[in-house]
Amino acid sequence: MFIFIGCMIAGILVGYAGRRISLPWISSIITGLIWILLFLLGWEVGHKEEVINSLPVLGGDALLLTLAALLGSCLAAWGLGKAVEQRSARKMVSSYDSLPDSSIAFSPIHASASLVAQDGQSENTGEGSALKGSLYIVGCFACGIWCGYCGWLPLERCCGDLSFYALCALMCSVGISIGHRPDALRQFRTLPPGLALLPLATIGGTLMGCGVMSLFLRYTAADCLAVGAGMAYYSLSSILITGSKGAELGTVALLSNILREIITLLCAPLLVRLFGRLAPISAGGATTADTTLPIIIGCSGQFYAMLSVYHGFVVDFSVPFMVMLFCSL
Repeated sequence: MFIFIGCMIAGILVGYAGRRISLPWISSIITGLIWILLFLLGWEVGHKEEVINSLPVLGGDALLLTLAALLGSCLAAWGLGKAVEQRSARKMVSSYDSLPDSSIAFSPIHASASLVAQDGQSENTGEGSALKGSLYIVGCFACGIWCGYCGWLPLERCCGDLSFYALCALMCSVGISIGHRPDALRQFRTLPPGLALLPLATIGGTLMGCGVMSLFLRYTAADCLAVGAGMAYYSLSSILITGSKGAELGTVALLSNILREIITLLCAPLLVRLFGRLAPISAGGATTADTTLPIIIGCSGQFYAMLSVYHGFVVDFSVPFMVMLFCSL
């Protein structure tokens, strides 16, 4: 995690240093790296025979837990967004009552609202391209599964290294795109302070959704909460759960958290339309600082890029503690 954050910071510095140079190719590089990562992820899934064989039995349970986690987290993000909007509106009214008319146009809240509106207008085309790109994402992932299942590409020894280096390159490229926009950090400062609670909303909404779904599944509430606590960090959470609860629940955790990441990548434009611009960030869980960050930027806007990184870092840090807590119950 810290290596990826370091790559992103290095990219921001490079992008800021070259902010006077046009970089039209950076978005193409980011898109290509996303396709490579999705292919490698699909290869890992297809290569694991136990995962493929268990799909008919455990896939349904994993999908239900994933949908419950996504719905809970998106509703929590939507509620937080509404609360922040109402508080900002009250502050604006207070500013209107206490300040001269000429100073209202320069209030921080008014400026923040203006920036959000401008960003939303500039990202309309981004949402359309992200939705269209979902077909390519599905294709890359499905192709990776097929190649891994058929054994066409012998990547057993190098798949992990390829994924690591591709993700480092992706984070560096995303950092360059952010640093190339000198207004990115200033926009982050204009975000309402209440959005700092977004990681807590994501965690709380996810656990609430999985807790409710446990009433309809054959697993205990603690088991379902442990799966949801993975927050799309499928590698670490599945290993921890397998060691504590066994291979069956570990497989459910692997499938559920992979599905959460894939659904976020595929459905981010739809989530924005249904639940607002915070929804893809909350849906992405621990991945919003790396793999799902580019699609979040494309759908929610660069205005939320730094919030997405902060959210991913906090949620990622919480995963091992929460998973082990629920596994011990």
